[in-house]
Amino acid sequence: MDEFSRNAQQLCELYGITSKDTEYIQRLKPIAMKALPQMVESWYKWLRSTPEFYEYFSDPSTLERVQKMQFGFWEQFFDAQIDGGYIESRRKVGEVHARIGLSQEIYLAGVDHFLSLFVEMLLKVKDWSAEDINEARRGLNKMVHMDMTIIVQSYESIVNQKITAQSKTLMAMSTPVTQIWEGLLLLPVVGLIDSRRAQDIMDNTLTQISTHHAQSFILDISGVAVVDTAVANHLIKITKATKLMGCECIISGLSPAVAQTIVELGIDVGTIKTTANLRSAIEIAFDKLNMKIIKQ
Repeated sequence: MDEFSRNAQQLCELYGITSKDTEYIQRLKPIAMKALPQMVESWYKWLRSTPEFYEYFSDPSTLERVQKMQFGFWEQFFDAQIDGGYIESRRKVGEVHARIGLSQEIYLAGVDHFLSLFVEMLLKVKDWSAEDINEARRGLNKMVHMDMTIIVQSYESIVNQKITAQSKTLMAMSTPVTQIWEGLLLLPVVGLIDSRRAQDIMDNTLTQISTHHAQSFILDISGVAVVDTAVANHLIKITKATKLMGCECIISGLSPAVAQTIVELGIDVGTIKTTANLRSAIEIAFDKLNMKIIKQ
């Protein structure tokens, strides 16, 4: 179970936030909001010493908008009404950071700096006993750390979604099944073939065979760096699957070294058709399709 699957009550239990903690945070609100403008000014003085300030906040309108959001963020914090809306507002902060590309490093450093400013403010509070100050400080730390965790988890979720989407795009680009003639498909494979990529090749190939009603499929492996037992078995599975679809698979681009490796591994290639180069594979496919190229 992660932070996103917990509701507000469960999060409070996880971080040990009690009603006593939230009461102290609420008592601190008038003092904090009065001191906040000066703290924000001090915080941005610190931020100006970092490259991130000039990359993300140097535009005056952007800076003004972000500062307003910060005041709203802390006002909600000191209301200490930890419910679904509160949790969702923290998640949105993480999403915004991820979408603009703000690093986790500068965010965490910024929170730490803001927390130190609040502690300095707290130590200057008059008419509070040492016990009250310590209790408020504990509650402040608990809520800040809960907020940090929710924001970081939200950030990571967006980043992981981006990585997954990019991986799918790259995988699609690495398995470009192309119709080079009516009834004839070609897939040139370059690089390494692992189980995941082999499955993507299989899925994409079978989909294209169904879409184009292909009768022949050429899998060119002249660009495959390594052929071991696993790769050879993946290739055999692909050829068998295409055959079940009523399509003949021809593996082209077998170098002498690859052919020798397959033999040494004892792989049963059965009735799989292979050729040393793409031209020979195309000639076989054309013959199956009762087609030929005539030189004019």
